[in-house]
Amino acid sequence: MTGASSIRRAVFLFLAPALLPILVFFFLPAVAAFAISFTDFDIYSLGDFRNARFVGFKNYIQLFDDTLFWKAMKNTLYYVLVGGPLSVAVSLAAALLVNARLARFRGFFRTVYFAPVVTTLVAVAIVWRYMYHPRFGILNYALNFFGIDPVDWLGDPLWAMPAIILLSVWKGFGYNMIIFVAGLQSIPGELYEAARIDGAGWWQQFKRITLPMLAPTSVFIGIVTMINNFQLFAEPYVMTQGGPVHSTLSIVLLMYEQGFRWWNMGYSAAIAFVLFGIILVVSLAQSKLQKQSAL
Repeated sequence: MTGASSIRRAVFLFLAPALLPILVFFFLPAVAAFAISFTDFDIYSLGDFRNARFVGFKNYIQLFDDTLFWKAMKNTLYYVLVGGPLSVAVSLAAALLVNARLARFRGFFRTVYFAPVVTTLVAVAIVWRYMYHPRFGILNYALNFFGIDPVDWLGDPLWAMPAIILLSVWKGFGYNMIIFVAGLQSIPGELYEAARIDGAGWWQQFKRITLPMLAPTSVFIGIVTMINNFQLFAEPYVMTQGGPVHSTLSIVLLMYEQGFRWWNMGYSAAIAFVLFGIILVVSLAQSKLQKQSAL
């Protein structure tokens, strides 16, 4: 018993340097934010915490009666349901291309496709804003070449979110591509060789071997992509500031504006924990469905 206690104590000592910062900079602020969500904490409370009053579930009730919140929720779900699958599909296609047996310069193309991931978003946004320019942008120049009228990509509520999605997919697909490449390289080559001997074409090999063997990787990428997409903030903040007419306003951007523009910290904290609950429920449901499909 003494030996087990000593081992347990040693384990905690080794883990303490990593767990202590997590406790101080993550769990304690999360608990404080959860407590703030039940108050009317604002800019006056920063100077004196006694100015913060307990309001119970008022922030949460107000949240569900806020039409702006539901607009942000709709925009975020649109981004998740359209941008997420599109990003995963592009990542998988790129991984298949750079991992193909006949592909040349694999290292070069992996580097090129991964470069946008490590590129500063502000620099990328400036370039893409010029590309989206209604008069001088390269996209409208291409449309004009085919006789199509120019589109106000960032100024039209109909096209603003698709424009954000296109930017986000280009910016982030390289990360998932690298993970897919690792998953593809873990598939035994003998399976493909046996399939070719049996006369299976590339589509049959992809459907019967590649997709089933990539299922764990796909689930991981799907969950991570979904969580990241629910936290949409930087792209609309830099590109459109949530406009036009709140067509690109996301939940996190709304939370930021309420907290750091209007100083409604209690209301902003309530938005944060509603978003946390949504992400948690969707992640658990997605994991459960994957486990059931694997049985």
